[in-house]
Amino acid sequence: MMLLFSYLIFPGFLFSACAGLFAGWIDRKITARLQWRVGPPWHQNFTDVIKLLGKEIIVPEGSKGAFLLSPYFGLLSASLVAAILGNSLRLSMESFNGDVIVVLYLLVIPAIAVIVGASSSANPLASVGVSREMKMVMAYELPFILAVISVVIKCGGNIRLSSILNHQAIFGSHLLSFSGILAFITSMLCIQAKLGIVPFDASEADQEIMSGVLIEYSGLPLAIFKLTKAVLLYTLPVFLIVLFWGKDITVPALLGKYLTILAIIILIKNTNPRLRIDQALRFFWGPVTLVALLAVILAIFGI
Repeated sequence: MMLLFSYLIFPGFLFSACAGLFAGWIDRKITARLQWRVGPPWHQNFTDVIKLLGKEIIVPEGSKGAFLLSPYFGLLSASLVAAILGNSLRLSMESFNGDVIVVLYLLVIPAIAVIVGASSSANPLASVGVSREMKMVMAYELPFILAVISVVIKCGGNIRLSSILNHQAIFGSHLLSFSGILAFITSMLCIQAKLGIVPFDASEADQEIMSGVLIEYSGLPLAIFKLTKAVLLYTLPVFLIVLFWGKDITVPALLGKYLTILAIIILIKNTNPRLRIDQALRFFWGPVTLVALLAVILAIFGI
């Protein structure tokens, strides 16, 4: 019963979805103020999701069964990550060996769900978005994994979240080392792409391909995709906190660290134009991967 509560309520689906939707409002509010607009009320994201739940579900002609099924897999994987991270922060005994690898795998599934669902819609604009999303995943996953590997090396090869937290509690946050700083910068850029936020939102690109991968979605499936992105907006910064900034994990400290990372995400979003997919590929496979490799090398030498 407690396990079910952990995955469905706290710190799993319900808590992470609400936290992510509220964080999305902070993003929209700050963005609006930067553009000399008032911005939406705090409940706007919640209202949008509830409104979508009551809308008609339109299934495009020629689509396949995966069109309606794929959104659920993305939300399920993101919620599992929220539960794993939350349990490792609350109770170290809830952590299990290899949970870092499990989290990495689960964080890829939302992007795969988008790719499979959009591919099943039989829409040419969605196909363009799918092509871009596939290339983006191949671009950012390599440097993101290298950044995580640098953390694992610094912890003596431990691939358990609780061990990473314990190592930082004794020796200090990884963010205070050269390799940790480089890996953190790499990870920040990668989670920006994982969230599909400017400048790495080429797969949706409203002005070019009219939402791209999501163009055929409406009603409940679209609400689920939006909830998945909200859950990721909560889980990805928390994952970075666990990896790089985990010395103090009291509630006030976690909140302050989360808001700091959220502020960096919003800053990058509002100060950069959208990159073309070829520019994004060159960026991630070039300087970002080189920085991640340097972080791994420095971690090997204990720097």
